[in-house]
Amino acid sequence: MADVEVKQEAIQKISVNELCDCSGRVTRSHINFTLDRSQQREEPPTSVQGFQNQFCKEANELISVGIPQKIADLDKFLSSPELNVSDLTTLRAELDIPIPDPEKEKEKEKQKKEKDEKEKDEKKKDDEEDKGPPCGPVACNEKITSLQKTIKQEIQALKENLNMVTLWLQLQIPQIEDGNNFGVAVQEKVFELMTSLRTKLDASLTQISKYLSDRGDAVAKAAKSPHVGDYRALVQQLDESQYSELRITSLEIRNSYATVYDVITKNYNKIKRPRGETKRLIY
Repeated sequence: MADVEVKQEAIQKISVNELCDCSGRVTRSHINFTLDRSQQREEPPTSVQGFQNQFCKEANELISVGIPQKIADLDKFLSSPELNVSDLTTLRAELDIPIPDPEKEKEKEKQKKEKDEKEKDEKKKDDEEDKGPPCGPVACNEKITSLQKTIKQEIQALKENLNMVTLWLQLQIPQIEDGNNFGVAVQEKVFELMTSLRTKLDASLTQISKYLSDRGDAVAKAAKSPHVGDYRALVQQLDESQYSELRITSLEIRNSYATVYDVITKNYNKIKRPRGETKRLIY
């Protein structure tokens, strides 16, 4: 055990002697080498730094050019004839579901009873065949679905743009330290806005899916009970309500872009330099 300690002391002395000149001082070349190694450890990898620089450049272009252009395009879209239908009854799609004739239905019911008496074993099969009216496939409302497709694309584009702005904000967050955090609080407020906008967009997509489900149920009921006019009216009412919702969604998309642009431009300096110019990181 004593021999091991002696060897370790000898190794330490050799290391110190190698780093010192004849006067016992640490050489300048070793100081420079140590500083270079330290700086290399502090700097991020070139690939990551390059990604951050390129990403921030694209995000700045989006904020300064892309978002204003999107606002102008959406303003034009909101002024188009597709989103300015005054008479909503023109949006109704014809339901190709025949209304049964009462006399024919009575005759059909009579034949069914006679058939049931003769062929009791096939009663269940006959019931299944006679459940629905003789109508073909019922198509979607093409005017509504076409508008849905366009607005879903705008929602997806807005979500991707919000994602880019959110990451850009995160890259502006300074090193955590005590005091002078007002600018960081501004960044957090902008983060909250981004989260709120994404929640609204998800709700809009859910509403579109719900419309399709509700309309499908109403069409199925209208086909099962073609003599009930309320089911037909329900389908038409769902189409009109969905059109109004799609217009509101378009307005919210345009307003979201305007809100993001406004809050960033008003607080740009605080977002980019949350602690001002007085404090700089020292490595």
